[in-house]
Amino acid sequence: MLFLLLMIVSISLTIQSHSYHKSKIISSANFLSGGVYEKVNSINEYFGLKTKNEELALENARLKSLLFNLKDTTKVPNFDSIKGIRKVDIIISKVIKNSYSSQENFLTLNTGFKQGVQSDMGVINSLGIVGIVENTSANYSTVLSILNVKSQINAKFKKSNHFGSLVWDGKSTGFVQLIDVPRLASVKKGDTIVTGGQSTIFPENINIGTIANIYTDDQTNFFTINIKLFNDMTNLGHVYIIKSKDKKEIDELEKKSKKDE
Repeated sequence: MLFLLLMIVSISLTIQSHSYHKSKIISSANFLSGGVYEKVNSINEYFGLKTKNEELALENARLKSLLFNLKDTTKVPNFDSIKGIRKVDIIISKVIKNSYSSQENFLTLNTGFKQGVQSDMGVINSLGIVGIVENTSANYSTVLSILNVKSQINAKFKKSNHFGSLVWDGKSTGFVQLIDVPRLASVKKGDTIVTGGQSTIFPENINIGTIANIYTDDQTNFFTINIKLFNDMTNLGHVYIIKSKDKKEIDELEKKSKKDE
């Protein structure tokens, strides 16, 4: 014990009196403490991923809301001076259940009418369209997936105004079909298909996919086009629900016009 005590004292005196030894000890201590801090920081970052993901989702929602309301990219989008909201708002949600193996697939989201979700709202993510809200409860909603044989969405060619109806034939989860496309339209493989904007559900020019195959029906004047989706519909997380301010007004006006016919 006396030997150990004397050795510790001698080592301490050596370190205090020799700058070289002192610097080596400090460097070693910093190396060890730095390694510990790095590990602790990595653990904290791991447990903070959920918060970071939520922050990114909020930022994406804000940017998409600006994009959908931007008519001229050289100008700042106008805000409604009365209610302080844009024509299109975004509600952030998350897919908690996703079916894609049947003919009529649905998704379940963790937001409902308490969060402002209503039927017939469009659902998208960062890659493109996902589906349309069908039913809501207080805190949850179900979405008619684009991978549903009952789904029908207006879509067009990004490079022109030729449009058709986006449907699903119930076969591949990676492809949907664009039907009723006039044969006068100039189409080729690789062309991008986007939302047509002829409904109040989706804003115009949201990405859908690219043309993979083109089929011609000799008995009609239309193309049937196979579209490869940008989205991986089997792997969905955060989504954005589109709330159109003008939807109710437009729908009521169109219903009135139909009654007058």
